[in-house]
Amino acid sequence: MDEQRSVNAPEERALTQEELSELLQIRRDKLKSLQDAGRDPFEIVRYDQQLYSADVLEKYDALEGKSVSLAGRMMSKRIMGKASFAHLLDYKGDIQIYVRRDDVGEEAYADFKTMDIGDILGVVGKVFKTRTGEVSIHAEQVTLLSKSLRPLPEKFHGLKDPELRYRQRFVDLIVNPEVRETFVKRSKIIAEIRNRLNARGFIEVETPVLNTTASGASARPFITHHNALDIDMYMRIATELHLKMCIVGGLERVYEIGRIFRNEGMDATHNPEFTTIELYQAYTDYNGMMELSEDLFSHCCQMVNGTTKITYQGQEIDLTAPFRRLPMNDAVKEYTGADFLACATDEEAHALAKSIGLEIEDKAATKGKILAEAFDEFVEDKLIQPTFIIDYPVEISPLSKRKPGCPGLTERFELFISGHEYANAFSELNDPIDQRGRFVQQAQERAKGDDEAMMIDEDFCTALEYGMPPTGGIGIGVDRMIMLLTDSSTIRDVLLFPTMKPLDSDKKVSKEVSAPAEAAQAAPEVEEKIDFSNVQIEPLFEDQVDFDTFSKSDFRAVKVKECEAVKKSKKLLKFVLDDGTGVDRVILSGIHEYYEPEELVGKTCIAITNLPPRAMMGIDSCGMLISAVHHENGEEKLHLLMVDPHIPAGAKLY
Repeated sequence: MDEQRSVNAPEERALTQEELSELLQIRRDKLKSLQDAGRDPFEIVRYDQQLYSADVLEKYDALEGKSVSLAGRMMSKRIMGKASFAHLLDYKGDIQIYVRRDDVGEEAYADFKTMDIGDILGVVGKVFKTRTGEVSIHAEQVTLLSKSLRPLPEKFHGLKDPELRYRQRFVDLIVNPEVRETFVKRSKIIAEIRNRLNARGFIEVETPVLNTTASGASARPFITHHNALDIDMYMRIATELHLKMCIVGGLERVYEIGRIFRNEGMDATHNPEFTTIELYQAYTDYNGMMELSEDLFSHCCQMVNGTTKITYQGQEIDLTAPFRRLPMNDAVKEYTGADFLACATDEEAHALAKSIGLEIEDKAATKGKILAEAFDEFVEDKLIQPTFIIDYPVEISPLSKRKPGCPGLTERFELFISGHEYANAFSELNDPIDQRGRFVQQAQERAKGDDEAMMIDEDFCTALEYGMPPTGGIGIGVDRMIMLLTDSSTIRDVLLFPTMKPLDSDKKVSKEVSAPAEAAQAAPEVEEKIDFSNVQIEPLFEDQVDFDTFSKSDFRAVKVKECEAVKKSKKLLKFVLDDGTGVDRVILSGIHEYYEPEELVGKTCIAITNLPPRAMMGIDSCGMLISAVHHENGEEKLHLLMVDPHIPAGAKLY
């Protein structure tokens, strides 16, 4: 007897829309028949689920021949005359069930034959092994607990389209067991973090999500409005300042695992809402935080994977403590030979940056900021094994204590693994005067247009004036940690419901725009009047260029396949483009101020494709996307040139 898993024939391949509609109707007709017969499965409120499939498999010797009760989703079914096989999927795995007409009764067997893949069943039966040795349940009773009105996609082949997987995570969890395992591991990792910290005497606290200021990190906040108070409020961008207030209040070891919200772009390692753990410990410094963070990573890795040596995206990573400690300036010297701390002035630092091929956009950038940019450009992506980069410039560390004997540096570190940052920690600044001065500097940057600069938090400044003991603090990106420990390539793989652009967002806008016209019953269209009266354009070039020179620039239509914000750049977007050659083209463009990455995916644009590669933030930009720029009331306006999507990728412009 063949006992291999199988699926119903109509569902073995991708269904046409017509076939899907027919199946949906058939399933609804089956439900109505049950309801008309007084056997509505949705009226069942509970079921005695005694065991999970894994329990039966694990304890077979003790359970053989005994009657057990299980429940789960039917994932396959094969009718074989008077007997049938099916597979039942539950929380812990799956198990085969054997249903025979003579055992369950003719009527019950006829009902079973009408049940569909995806239906949720309760099964009572005896534990046995088939002739092939597969542990199974010999059914004595089968109860339909919930009717599935939609067929599962591709059955055991699972969902293949990543976008569809993220949008329909509920289906993804059903058909892809490795996805379920990832989220089981996520829960275990977070539990182990809690256990480890609780064992060290930390207490877990909760701090506000809504705040009247956005501070504690350099990030763009989400803004909402509180109607009762009639004030704008900010979704928190960090938990740092409130946790430090707890330290001031005498709660000497505190942590919070919580959701953070940042109104920024999305890419493989960024989502607008994400989970962090921040913890603070009185009477220690950033060295204590290094020991604690490497302990958390090593311990969680060991508990989840059974080893501290793992493979992440093809790279062998050793998370055995201790991790390497490397000052930022020494790291830059190691990879470029440039010693920025030896520069006496900012001007010297600019010249040194130029000598190693580093383009500094901000001509007023200080020596410390240039050092940080050099690190981002030449070092970060090369740090594969766990490495603490320590001693950050004070200009980019507004909440960190200065390093004794080195006033331009701070006692701060970031943990890098596989070229990505996983933790950020300080010897916390507890000097209220110094702290206020740094907040003022941040406020000035914000006034100049930096919407990621911190606001002055008066409550926190007041708290520091009461006195905060020497304190070490650390923030760890929980989602990134889980990505590492589960070998997941994108943050969306470790978020149950990642942020997605609604599929019908464009349609909704269109409907909203057209609604008044529809209400007026086909009122005549009124062409939009655009006011160009305040527009200023650059003067046209007076010098003429000959035709041959013009023709040397190769203008092509390109399709945007992917778009993401360039890490640690406020301006740059990275485009992956289809230029018609079959080989992806990468172009960087400084238009993030005007566009979010997700709104450009799928657009058809124009690019110059025969420019030599230009290194920007450590990425070769191979060409230039064309934008239209003008000034309006003294403000620069930019529109990326987007054309008819019917134009194929690679079409040449003449």
